[in-house]
Amino acid sequence: MGNSDFSWELADHPKLPKGKTVAVVVLDGWGEANPDKYTMDSLKQGAPDKWRLVRAHGTAVGLPTEDDMGNSEVGHNALGAGRIFAQGAKLVDLALASGKIYEGEGFNYIKECFDQGTLHLIGLLSDGGVHSRLDQLQGLASMVPKEYVYMSSLMAVMFWMAPVLDLWKHWKMILLSCVRKVLMHRLHLVVVECMSLWIDTRMTGMLSSGGGMHSGKAVGPIGDGDAVVTFNFRADRMIMVAKALEYKDLDKFDRVRFPKIRYAGMLQYDGELKLPSQFLVSPPEIERTSGEYLVHNGIHTFACSETVKFGHVTFFWNGNRSGYFNPTMEEYVEIPSDTGITFNVQPKMKAVEIVEKARDAILNHKFNQVRVNLPNGDMVGHNGDIDATIVGCKAADEAVKIILDAIEQPVYDKAENIQILTSHTLQPVSIAVAGTALAPGVRFLKGVPNDGLAIMNLHGFEAPSKYETTLIAVIDD
Repeated sequence: MGNSDFSWELADHPKLPKGKTVAVVVLDGWGEANPDKYTMDSLKQGAPDKWRLVRAHGTAVGLPTEDDMGNSEVGHNALGAGRIFAQGAKLVDLALASGKIYEGEGFNYIKECFDQGTLHLIGLLSDGGVHSRLDQLQGLASMVPKEYVYMSSLMAVMFWMAPVLDLWKHWKMILLSCVRKVLMHRLHLVVVECMSLWIDTRMTGMLSSGGGMHSGKAVGPIGDGDAVVTFNFRADRMIMVAKALEYKDLDKFDRVRFPKIRYAGMLQYDGELKLPSQFLVSPPEIERTSGEYLVHNGIHTFACSETVKFGHVTFFWNGNRSGYFNPTMEEYVEIPSDTGITFNVQPKMKAVEIVEKARDAILNHKFNQVRVNLPNGDMVGHNGDIDATIVGCKAADEAVKIILDAIEQPVYDKAENIQILTSHTLQPVSIAVAGTALAPGVRFLKGVPNDGLAIMNLHGFEAPSKYETTLIAVIDD
């Protein structure tokens, strides 16, 4: 850590006791809107001083401006880190503005191909600013004088791919619709003209393969001696693309060939895997996360979600780090998501399976923290199907009730459990805390406090001094 005085030991909270099981339930994509959500509404109405709206966009989660929509990645980073870090989009903005993006090892690495090879730019083009931004792509494309580049090509995965890009690791759905298009012999390269790709209002283009052929031939496939840059700043989808471009022994699908290229990501998308090995902008350095602190202070942790959000309660929560801090004190469980269909077809998703695992983890008394993500609001909502989204949100609401019932079961003749819920747009999101073991004086502060600190407090610890202001106050009755 570079500080000889540093210690992982957390001070005891002066008013909140240790020894409670804390369930952390993230309702992904859940906003504050119409009622008819029995469990979540009952939490709000039953204990309004333990419920409030918080910001989950813009500068509150490390994004450049208040016009930047929040997303699952930055939200889980902020929840797990207990502090606000400059996030991908802001880091890229700073690097472009300062010119540092052109000075680093990553740029110098791909520059070797510019005089004879093709520069391929791969990523999502949309105006949402969640995975990438058009102005950043323009800045990236302008970094090389035209007379210095033999040829450049743009593979633009348009907004019709956005629902697919929000999945966690559906290799066939993602890569066969994306990377493979430029690696095979007769493949589609989606160039600037991809604006003409069709899309219907139900996003049924999610599994289709789009155009991009010219006179029956693929346009600009990646070949030996070329440079490739993936320009998304968000990590989750790009991790898979990076593996396909960098891992020679990848066996998830047949790439037909593996050209000798120089590849760099806009960022390093996985610090633990060091993937990609070359990148243009250094990712946020998120260390000393709440999860790592709690493990060092004896907190046994269980984390679970289905495939599409499993990485959010593990990788993103832990500061963009794969794996365990201490495998003897942590257990992560992934429930396989449905494949081959859009989520509005099965809007309940795996909510029941997730909360059954969480309930068992609560009741077996092995874990001090049980952390889950219920992705229905996010993943079903992406399809634009309002009826299916209502079904999905009700399923998530019912799942919360299962966890709440488990939390409120007496343990050894006394209640020892607490539940904290936070739901992730420019709209505020709700957070609530409940449980019979909750200290009677617990209140939520106003302003812009941090949810992650509240979790540490509920475990009976004071947060580290460099963390943000906690959400929780304890008022003497």
